[in-house]
Amino acid sequence: MDGNLYALSAPTADAFSDFCGSNAGGPHETCVSLAAIPGTEACFAVRDGKPEGAGKELRFTGNELDDFATGWVRTRGLTL
Repeated sequence: MDGNLYALSAPTADAFSDFCGSNAGGPHETCVSLAAIPGTEACFAVRDGKPEGAGKELRFTGNELDDFATGWVRTRGLTL
């Protein structure tokens, strides 16, 4: 990989796991979806479940997502 995660093939739709917010029984418009990018050891695609986000995704390395997740938990005062 040359460092351009967007040059890699996209994960298939069924590869995404949804992490949903307040409308758990609804149309999944409050979901953040995550999937591993095929052919990588630890790179991921993140999508928004809202209609306005359809067809768009962000891609990150595992280290980038780990840094984001730990920072988010710390900033929000969350515990596991």
